[in-house]
Amino acid sequence: MRAAFVAALAAGVLGLAACGPAQDSAVQSTTSAIKIGGPFQLIDTEGRPVTEQALKGKPTAIFFGFTYCPEVCPTTMAELTNWLRALGRHADQLNVVFISVDPERDTPAQLKTYLSNFDPRIRGFTGSPEAVAAAAKAYRVYYRKVDTDDGGYTVDHSAAIYLFDKDGGFVEPIGYGTPPERAVGQLRKLVR
Repeated sequence: MRAAFVAALAAGVLGLAACGPAQDSAVQSTTSAIKIGGPFQLIDTEGRPVTEQALKGKPTAIFFGFTYCPEVCPTTMAELTNWLRALGRHADQLNVVFISVDPERDTPAQLKTYLSNFDPRIRGFTGSPEAVAAAAKAYRVYYRKVDTDDGGYTVDHSAAIYLFDKDGGFVEPIGYGTPPERAVGQLRKLVR
C-alpha cells in the first residue's frame, strides 16, 4: 500500500486543496522510502497539550485543513460525518482528527465551534505556527498561506485523509473526492 500511495502522490492523484483564488499544481518528488506520520506536540479544542501518543491503541484518520476553508474542508468533514454514521457502532473504534494548518486564526475555541457542526467524535488539534509546521512536515502535508485581493489570506493544502493503524503506522490515504462506498470500505477495513 505504501508503494501505491507514493506512486499516487508522485502522479498528483491526491491533489491539493485550492481553498482560495490561488492554485498550486506543483507535486514534490517522492521516493519509496517516505515515512508518513510521527511525533507532534499540539493542543486540542480545550487548550490541553496532545501528542501522537494520545492516538495509539485505535486506528486513526487524520485530515489537515482549516476552518475558514470555503469548500474542501467542510465537504471533507461532512463526508467523514456521513462515513462515521455508515460505520455504525464500529465508528467508536476509530480516532478521527482535524489538524489545523491555519494556527493564526484556528484557536482552540474556533476549532471547537467549527467542529460542532460535524460528528462529535471528530477531534480538533492546533498549536503554534512552529508546532503545526512540524506536524505537517512529519505527515508529509503540503500547505501554504496565500494572500487574497481583499487583504486577507487563504491556505492551499493537501486534501487527503491519512489512515493509520492502532500503532501509528501509515496504512493508506483516502483521496479527496473518493466515492463514499469506497471510503467507508477503507474505514471499515481499518477498524477490523
